[in-house]
Amino acid sequence: MTQTETSNRQLVLAERPKGAPTKDTLRLIEGQVPSAGAGLMLLRTEFLSLDPYMRGRMSDAPSYAAPVEINGVMPGGTVAQVVISQVKGFAPGDHVLSFNGWQDYALSDGAGVTNLGQSPAHPSWALGIMGMPGFTAWAGLTQIGAPKPGETIVVAAATGPVGATVGQIGKILGCRVVGIAGGPDKCAYAVSELGFDACIDHKADDFAEQLAVASPDGVDVYFENVGGKVLDGVIPLLNPNARVPVCGLISQYNATSLPDGPDRMNWLMGQILRKKIKLQGFIIFDDFGHLYQEFAKEMSAWIESGKIQYREEVIDGLENAPEAFIGLLNGENFGKRVIRVGRN
Repeated sequence: MTQTETSNRQLVLAERPKGAPTKDTLRLIEGQVPSAGAGLMLLRTEFLSLDPYMRGRMSDAPSYAAPVEINGVMPGGTVAQVVISQVKGFAPGDHVLSFNGWQDYALSDGAGVTNLGQSPAHPSWALGIMGMPGFTAWAGLTQIGAPKPGETIVVAAATGPVGATVGQIGKILGCRVVGIAGGPDKCAYAVSELGFDACIDHKADDFAEQLAVASPDGVDVYFENVGGKVLDGVIPLLNPNARVPVCGLISQYNATSLPDGPDRMNWLMGQILRKKIKLQGFIIFDDFGHLYQEFAKEMSAWIESGKIQYREEVIDGLENAPEAFIGLLNGENFGKRVIRVGRN
């Protein structure tokens, strides 16, 4: 199926998944293209961002954001093109960073929409290195992790859009960087292309032992994206006064019960107390939105100078978004995963 000018395809939440999402979690429907009245503009989606947080929006458990209603359009960041505009500051042909969600067309009054101009060089990068993932990496590391030259940073999901950026910023700031990724290809990429000092395969039977060898001076900053056994391996290596920005826990997003084994909460709290560990969760635009312009200026300079490398995985077709999202949660992505919904 391809995007047309006459119909609006939408992926809506058909059911709340119990455990991992399946092919039945989302349903593709078609409707009319909405009409832009006074004070509104019609946006045509070009790129849709796929991000792990979307799994939480499928659940009705208490969270920092309201759950998607059954039969509601899945939310998501998008790069779109203005088709019709009755909003000041936006003209037909402009590319915009918006939140159309998983659909071809959406109406907007311009609130929360960023104009990227008529011909941005890399429009989809606004969903990755220059958008929420890049900003998350920069702010979580610099504002919570606060690394000092010579310290050791460990980052989970090291070749994902956030982890890859965390590690590269760490190297720019003069730190030793150890990545954790799934599989030898991803680990090789982290070292050879991203410049990490080491990368450990979390699938290895001796993962914890390898991580300890790669962190001979302990760990000063752990950027948490995964949780589970990865967190178990890192915690004993944390140095006194270590900092742990908690960005995500992707290994737990599909869990329907607590993990097997003894209750480790008291052990974890004891580590935090004795080592005076700073462990802080954050929601990027809630906590650090006021720093976006500072981030954008610094990141743009790093990209231009070649200090930051960025890998993007583009999948064609809105109809392929559900399968691509399930794969993302399973760690199948290699870099930032986006859906190309339509073309110029």
